[in-house]
Amino acid sequence: MKIAFYGSSLLSAYWNGAATYYRGLLRALAQKGYDITFYEPDVYDRQKNRDIDPPEWCKVVVYQGTIESLKGVAAAATEADIVVKASGVGFEDDLLLQEVLRHARRGALKIFWDVDAPATLSELRQSPEHPLRKSLSRIDLVLTYGGGDPVVDAYRGLGAADCVPIYNALDSQTHHPVREEARFTAELAFLGNRLSDREARVEQFFLEPATRLPQQRFLLGGSGWSDKPLSSNIVHIGHVPTRDHNAFNATPKAVLNISRASMAENGFSPATRVFEAAGAGACLITDYWHGIALFLKPGEEILVARDGQDVADLLGGLTRQQAKAIGQRALKRVLNEHTYANRAETADAIFRVRAAQAEAAE
Repeated sequence: MKIAFYGSSLLSAYWNGAATYYRGLLRALAQKGYDITFYEPDVYDRQKNRDIDPPEWCKVVVYQGTIESLKGVAAAATEADIVVKASGVGFEDDLLLQEVLRHARRGALKIFWDVDAPATLSELRQSPEHPLRKSLSRIDLVLTYGGGDPVVDAYRGLGAADCVPIYNALDSQTHHPVREEARFTAELAFLGNRLSDREARVEQFFLEPATRLPQQRFLLGGSGWSDKPLSSNIVHIGHVPTRDHNAFNATPKAVLNISRASMAENGFSPATRVFEAAGAGACLITDYWHGIALFLKPGEEILVARDGQDVADLLGGLTRQQAKAIGQRALKRVLNEHTYANRAETADAIFRVRAAQAEAAE
């Protein structure tokens, strides 16, 4: 089956947290025989900051950030058996959705794939006339990369025919154990761009423990932090390209996951970085969110903190040997249960059933 996928970017992870998700899942689907074309706009300097070349397993079409170019690529939806419009494309999302739905052929499976369900649902609740909300009746299926029952119930309540989570996972071809690198040496490392929905939690779970442990080295990666006041034991290294993620995760004693507030509130929303870090054998410390045990076992495969004091206490009592053991258990778990090959099996089963239903309905 042919998939036309309209998303933010497959080629660049620059200000694009969904890149790893897209790459892992679409590669796994391609290995199952899907013919995939990914359409991404040239916006936010992403094409200037590519971190992969166009892959063999997926055709990538980069279009200019103009209405004319958008309409041109949307017209290609008519050639696909499955048409996917993702959230957060970054250029005229509402218009792109309308154009893609307009061009999708009769009988094609039409999917809205939400990679930030809490943010999208907040918009839909506040605006009954939101274009996506009004279009849900024309969409066959909503897929999300997290959220669990709260997100599923919310989408159904807003009129979606159905909603199914396809969770983040590990792409073991790109994220795996590597040798440690001295530049990433630290007691605790955190990688994440500065976002308003997460900044207060970064202050609580990362900056505060750093002030409590002044003799320990903390490593901060990600964009947007250059003007943030930081204690002297925090080293900010800016944007970390995907090629360096394995070493960033494998080198420190522990790696911190901090959910955005909306993700933590909804639960069942492990960030992509959870699986990236586990795939590199990192010892993960995460802020608490409902549903953690579905993915990793607290206390054995992942450490859970409810505030900054917990983070400081966990670090203070954690030896390098203990950290390595936790990381190895996490690696084993994700390789067995949480790879994109696992997720592709789920997606493939959904596509085949729903495509048959969509075809029969026409």
